[in-house]
Amino acid sequence: MIGDRAYGTDPERVARLAGAVCEGLIEGGVLPVVKHIPGHGRARVDSHYTCPLVETGHDELSRTDFAPFRTLRAMPWAMTAHIVYRAIDPAAPATLSPRVVTEIVRGEIGFDGVLVSDDLSMRALGGGLGERTRRALDAGCDLALHCNGDRAEMEEIVAATRMVSPEGAARLARAASMRHAPAEFDRPEAEHRFDTLMAEAR
Repeated sequence: MIGDRAYGTDPERVARLAGAVCEGLIEGGVLPVVKHIPGHGRARVDSHYTCPLVETGHDELSRTDFAPFRTLRAMPWAMTAHIVYRAIDPAAPATLSPRVVTEIVRGEIGFDGVLVSDDLSMRALGGGLGERTRRALDAGCDLALHCNGDRAEMEEIVAATRMVSPEGAARLARAASMRHAPAEFDRPEAEHRFDTLMAEAR
């Protein structure tokens, strides 16, 4: 379902290209958000409408899907995937799974930046908006994301939120410290670097 939103199928190439994008964003004064952790590439249905189920074993996921995120684990922000990884937690999508967040995202991948849920209004998640919010935060997301602007949904989500944990506050502070004034932009040099990266990717 990700299609041409992905950088490819080779984990090393994905990590290299995604790392270059993150570096460029940071140099431009923007904090990147890596997504969808721990991997969305195997989803065969659109999580806006239904919950994808990935049947791939843990060892294969670790070798492929998780690998670019391990390379990018020092990035300031990441967004979860509304996907069930049957080999890890057959009962809950990553966004709502303490096991996926604790053992995979924070543990195996080693990501310790700000973790934000994907949009809680997507139909991949069951239950009401308040329940989704509580479960995402209980699973280990630092922040709950809502995107569609529906006021009633926003009110339900706000009612279910709580103060950011001390650990989450520390992550937010670390992320903010990575932001700086944009570097001076050298267009010819940027075009040269882009052409080099594209040539290497072919």
